[in-house]
Amino acid sequence: MEWTDEVIARLRALWAEGLSTAEIGRRLNISKNAVVGKAHRLNLAARPSPIRRHEGSGAVRPAQPKRTQGPTLPPLSASVSAPVAGLRAIMPAPKYSQRATPCCWPIGEPGKPSFHFCNAEAAAGKPYCEAHASIAYVRVRDRREDAA
Repeated sequence: MEWTDEVIARLRALWAEGLSTAEIGRRLNISKNAVVGKAHRLNLAARPSPIRRHEGSGAVRPAQPKRTQGPTLPPLSASVSAPVAGLRAIMPAPKYSQRATPCCWPIGEPGKPSFHFCNAEAAAGKPYCEAHASIAYVRVRDRREDAA
């Protein structure tokens, strides 16, 4: 598009009328972005954003209360109990190599009271027990097997 003196004068006039950039673009048969770019290069007066709110206008909306669904959990301080005195003397801490990691396979629907994890001993190097690892880790079939 070539910006002739006539087109620039018309752009300035439409801008001064307060028309939107999209409307100016339609009237000049150019894109809205071309109007914005040329107005910027011509240093035309900036327009207030239709999205931004002025500090003095309109009432501030009150904050919406947080919505909760289902049962709420008690505060963390209420669920943590004091350590039992003398427990360390009875049960020595297991060494890292002796520590069994539990299976992390979810059972049930999260959020329901019956939801839990398998907690069987996990297979070496895997987060699941042998039974759940056989479900989770399936060997990818070779494409040649499908062709036969």
